[in-house]
Amino acid sequence: MLISLGPVAIRWYGLLFAMLFAAGYLITRWQFRTESKGVTLLDDLLVYVAVGTIAGARLGHCLLYEPSFYLSHPLQILKIWEGGLASHGGAAGVLVALWLFARRHPDLSFLWLLDRVSVPTALAACLIRLGNLFNSEILGLPTSVPWAFVFVRVSAVPVHPVQLYESTAYLLCFLTLLGIYRRLRSKTPPGLLIGLLLVWIFMARFGLEFLKARQAEYESQFTLSVGQLLSIPFILAGFVLLWCAGRKLRTTGITLASKTTDSSAETSRTSNLPERRS
Repeated sequence: MLISLGPVAIRWYGLLFAMLFAAGYLITRWQFRTESKGVTLLDDLLVYVAVGTIAGARLGHCLLYEPSFYLSHPLQILKIWEGGLASHGGAAGVLVALWLFARRHPDLSFLWLLDRVSVPTALAACLIRLGNLFNSEILGLPTSVPWAFVFVRVSAVPVHPVQLYESTAYLLCFLTLLGIYRRLRSKTPPGLLIGLLLVWIFMARFGLEFLKARQAEYESQFTLSVGQLLSIPFILAGFVLLWCAGRKLRTTGITLASKTTDSSAETSRTSNLPERRS
């Protein structure tokens, strides 16, 4: 808990959630303005993404990690304030939300939206894992490494700070996606950013699951954890999207090594040059 004012409590997790939506809005607004898209759509888009993220993450946790309890007590699913959100469910919820939004706004393609939202999504994943750290959630396995954490609210056993591992991986993903978008902008091949996001995020998740304590009671019967099994389809989808985007890059001759500018801006600069007389 960060601050407690009588019956009102501001918790780290809630604060970070608010920060991620604010940051996501600002980044997406910058992208829309960069590509001359109507920023008036952003308020609706934020609502769609917020509802999709929270509903998907909550249902994902309830149905994937504690199905027997929540199916027996369905009203408990609504108690989001008691905790329990799953990143895979959140990802699926965002996909559904963006698909519905694209249907209402056919001038913005589903894949175009996915690419633009991918940049703030990586930052959101970073902040969420920091929230898990402050909440003593998603603990790592016991370890003797010098940087081990002791979550006193849970036990006195030093464990891997996997929340920090994941948060760092997602921050690097965010910086990479941001750098690519700043170079390519409107010339970004469809599927490049979302493909890289899916591969980076879920491969990191898959690998770091080996350092985590199992979260679902029934996971002991599987060689891989639930998180790893659910990551595989996202990774495969990401590679397919990257392959398609790579073909587009080769076809257009665009490279990531040099910064590109929007054709409209280039045309404007060219038109302002003095006429050359022979």
